[in-house]
Amino acid sequence: MDQQLKQLILTKCRNMGIPLVGIADVMRWEDPPFQPWMPPEFFPHSIFPGAKSVVVIGLPVQLPVLETSPSIYYRDMYNLLNSLLDQYSYVIAEFLNTEGFPSVFVPRDGYGSIEVLLERPLAFFSHRHAAFCAGLGTFGINNMILTPEFGPRVRFGSIITTAPLPADPVRDDELCIRCMRCVRMCPSSALLPLDYPEGITDKKACATWSASLHRRHISPCGICIKVCPIGEDRIFYNREDPTIYEQTTENAPYQRIWEHVRRYGGKQ
Repeated sequence: MDQQLKQLILTKCRNMGIPLVGIADVMRWEDPPFQPWMPPEFFPHSIFPGAKSVVVIGLPVQLPVLETSPSIYYRDMYNLLNSLLDQYSYVIAEFLNTEGFPSVFVPRDGYGSIEVLLERPLAFFSHRHAAFCAGLGTFGINNMILTPEFGPRVRFGSIITTAPLPADPVRDDELCIRCMRCVRMCPSSALLPLDYPEGITDKKACATWSASLHRRHISPCGICIKVCPIGEDRIFYNREDPTIYEQTTENAPYQRIWEHVRRYGGKQ
């Protein structure tokens, strides 16, 4: 295993301002840690034969911006993060190529539009499962990866490489506390809290709701990651109390801020 190359990758990511980096051995996809798991054609070494490792990077979704969702404010940040992840993943892949290890970046979303997701709600590669395999977090009931630093408020990008990099350990703790706040507050009732390490999502219901927001120029939704109480970012932004997202007199100051943002930039 190339420990020196891994350190070069970590240094490069740190210099690019990437706070979360994890590495997975592609063989982890062959031994499913839970069920249901993906078919073999979704494995990284099926997509890029000869691959030995997957480098996963994560950028945080800034909580105060997310709190305005659904809004043009969150939509613009979401699009920015996707663009940055694509650029950073490409740069890291090219760095590995120059080091003599054929590598490719995987686009952040991997689908053409919400309308495409309505017909087939899957991409050809799962960054969430890659992040899990790289030890960056664990699945929650909202079917998202929860991290200690940012809860589920992280967007991930992946680089598939032939470099034999030392893998990070998969987390063996459980970050989701099963508070069910994401289930209760999902506007499309898309979350089904079944007994799996990850929750089950009605992808059709989620995509249909996202499509309605897209027509108003305020997609994506983001409610299930907004209301999650997990993450050190809640302490940083003084948001330890997740009940602020409920309509009450005590929460009126927050609600006024969010409603102000929501009035502009999209269709009512």
